[in-house]
Amino acid sequence: MPHPPQIKIPATYMRGGTSKGVFFRLQDLPAAAQAPGTARDALLLRVAGSPDPYGKQTDGMGGATSSTSKVVILAPTTRPGHDVDYLFGQVAIDSAFVDWSGNCGNLSAAVGPFAIANGLVDAARVPHNGIATVRIWQANIGKTIVAHVPITGGAVQETGDFELDGVAFPAAEVQLEFMDPAANEDGAGGAMFPTGNVVDELAVPGVGTLRATLINAGIPTIFVHAADIGCTGTELQDAINSDPAALARFEAIRAHGAVRMGLIATVDDAARRQHTPKVAFVAPPAGYTASSGKAVAAADVDLLVRALSMGKLHHAMMGTAAVAIATAAAVPGTLVNRAAGGGQRSAVRFGHPSGTLRVGAEATRQSNGEWTVTKALMGRSARVLMSGWVHVPGDAF
Repeated sequence: MPHPPQIKIPATYMRGGTSKGVFFRLQDLPAAAQAPGTARDALLLRVAGSPDPYGKQTDGMGGATSSTSKVVILAPTTRPGHDVDYLFGQVAIDSAFVDWSGNCGNLSAAVGPFAIANGLVDAARVPHNGIATVRIWQANIGKTIVAHVPITGGAVQETGDFELDGVAFPAAEVQLEFMDPAANEDGAGGAMFPTGNVVDELAVPGVGTLRATLINAGIPTIFVHAADIGCTGTELQDAINSDPAALARFEAIRAHGAVRMGLIATVDDAARRQHTPKVAFVAPPAGYTASSGKAVAAADVDLLVRALSMGKLHHAMMGTAAVAIATAAAVPGTLVNRAAGGGQRSAVRFGHPSGTLRVGAEATRQSNGEWTVTKALMGRSARVLMSGWVHVPGDAF
């Protein structure tokens, strides 16, 4: 039986923050994959090398972790006042599933640079030298992200001396503003606190009843206190990811929290919604040694946060979860705010497995008692790793 030849598709492999993924312009995808659906998902799964029963994505561009099994599709904007439309896909590693339910905050840092370099931003809006402001429509969650991209000689400046814990080498800083970050997730009605409470009692069979802050900001996130689940907040990846029982407990917390947030109808639905919500645990400041060997002193941070992505403890911190941390820290009474010492705050520096990160948010309380956040801010970096074409078998989609 004859086999079809491979096809090649223009693509760019980029790092954004502590993640990396394959970036496409919508117009460069095969016609069948330019619209959402099974053909697009099948193509992107094959690009990443999924599903891979060996869990390595050896036959694709994925890196066999949640941070490196990602795809991005960018297109000319359809929204007034914006420059580019950004769609993110989290590609499962061992199953045939692309999760489109949320954003990737880390790869958001690479969207502006890619858009400028690939002609998706009006050249008149890009200075010869200085900072280009790129207004991004995040299509997964229907939100605006503003990226401030350094430009030198009319081109994106990628090299620099900005250091980001979780990334081995310095680069140029890209400042990000996540506007009105309370997520408009299905079933959540757009509320920042979908239950109406800054702290809930969350009953999880087999785990117990836990204090939890359930928040929609950046990405739906379930925060619990480290001490309530037998953790310290200083854990590194191996301490959690090598413990199947611990991972099962976190998935149970995630599933029951998702139901409480109105994101899914039953806990069984969580298996089909792996990217969101996230689950994280917080603790007051304490000293520890980061995964790089760097010493983090208690005085260096306002609190400790560890978060899980796609069922595993993240090696640093997801950018969208950092938005949730910034937002929750700005609202008095949340578990994140309490771990940071309480009171109203406009910024926090938190410790994660790879080091520290500073994030900020502007929060106000409305006359009806509800909290709103106008924007969350953070600095990341981005860099092109490879550009050209990805190749996939012609019958892959």
